Amino acid sequence: MPNVETIRGRIEAHSDLAALSVAEASRRIASGAIMPSMLLEAVLSRIDAVDGAIHSYLRVDRDAARKSALASDERAKTSKLLGPLDGIPFAVKDNIYTAGMETTGGSRVPQRHDSTINATLVSRLEAAGAVLVGKLNTWEYGTGTGAVYFDLEAPPSRNPWNTAHFTGGSSTGSAAAVAAGTAIFSIGTDTGGSVRLPAAACGIVGLKPTFGRISRHGVMPNCWSFDTPGPLALSVEDAAMIYDVIAGFDECDPTSLSVPIEPTMPNLKKGIEGLKVGFVRNLDPGDAPPEPAILDALARSASAFDRLGAEVVEVDLPIAPSEYRSIAMPINRAESFSIHERDYMEYRQLMGRALREKLDMGMYLRAADYLAALRQRRALVARTDEIFAQVDVLLLPMTYRVAPPIRDHLAVVSYTAGSAGSPFSLTGHPALALPAGFSPEGLPLSVQLASGFNNETLLMRAAWALEQVLSPEPRRAEPQHVLSTVSEEEG
Repeated sequence: MPNVETIRGRIEAHSDLAALSVAEASRRIASGAIMPSMLLEAVLSRIDAVDGAIHSYLRVDRDAARKSALASDERAKTSKLLGPLDGIPFAVKDNIYTAGMETTGGSRVPQRHDSTINATLVSRLEAAGAVLVGKLNTWEYGTGTGAVYFDLEAPPSRNPWNTAHFTGGSSTGSAAAVAAGTAIFSIGTDTGGSVRLPAAACGIVGLKPTFGRISRHGVMPNCWSFDTPGPLALSVEDAAMIYDVIAGFDECDPTSLSVPIEPTMPNLKKGIEGLKVGFVRNLDPGDAPPEPAILDALARSASAFDRLGAEVVEVDLPIAPSEYRSIAMPINRAESFSIHERDYMEYRQLMGRALREKLDMGMYLRAADYLAALRQRRALVARTDEIFAQVDVLLLPMTYRVAPPIRDHLAVVSYTAGSAGSPFSLTGHPALALPAGFSPEGLPLSVQLASGFNNETLLMRAAWALEQVLSPEPRRAEPQHVLSTVSEEEG
């Protein structure tokens, strides 16, 4: 990595454009205040400035991105923009296939996918004029055990708010990029919380929609019955803009829902007066209760909902979040092994330890345990869905603590295993991680909201209203801040 002074010298005068939200950048492009190519160069400047410290990317295609941005420039000049994402630079997790740009899943294992395939979500974003910059860092194959062993070819992504700390996983680079401005928005995948957990760790918005709402065609599978792509963005408005473009039925995905999509943007700012919010209280007992800063963020959220006109009531999930995870794990491990068995048998020696250990467990899992978990899951989906007949939105933690130091192995594993992301991965309900300020140590805080099936519009309406209280001016980690934490770590 270049030294700090060299990196600092690369920050160009216009790099502050990389701090813009999708919504603000879109407004400026539409008004002619900036051109898409200017925005792209600002993002590329950010990459040059800080990516040696945060490792958000595995590969960047500057030539292709510049070509796309120039095409957006021409449309902007003639007032023929394709929509609000036209000219907005984005990047995708490296388990999402992109035609003409290698997809490796962050692995040394040779990949067999067709390099001409574009994931449906990528095709939809490019058809809307968004500018693909590159492929983002990830846990190998977008999965693992929660541990970070520093044994992959690329170094793990670092948290832009403090590079000595963990980003959450598995969409590590997807969160780091948005938090640092090396992408204006990104797309990750969520199997057990892998969009929401890194979003929480890095202080941004992460949306896991209803299972089947966003096509998985062209996405490397991890766990067939859980995998869900989702946007990571600076604000709820940004996430809504992205969701409205990429959601919808896709005949290429057999799990895709054909239920009509209700656009989120027209309803986003209508307020939440009269909504009923369920404040989840049966969190995990024992030695892993949420930290005081997380509990304070939840209390502030409940109070804000009350002031905004919603009715806040205490509710219990059918079981504690950790118990959902216990049911999810046999399903996750068995399905992952069934998908990756051939790679495991042929290339196990090339895999990193975290992926290898997960597949080891999947190989020896009993069919009886997998089937028992499926039966438990079916009953639990119905019991969880009954809650949404009583309340419109649930409020609960996403994580129980702030992001730990990345080299504290036990803390990293505990952070992942102790999150509250599993319930809605197991059931398929939509859920969202929302920034809730910062801890006294300067690390991001987050809360989680969830809603009923196919109710993303209501979920994001509630999230936008709460965001106006918790983080009305969302911000990215500026290069100078990132570099100062590098200095502290190296010192």
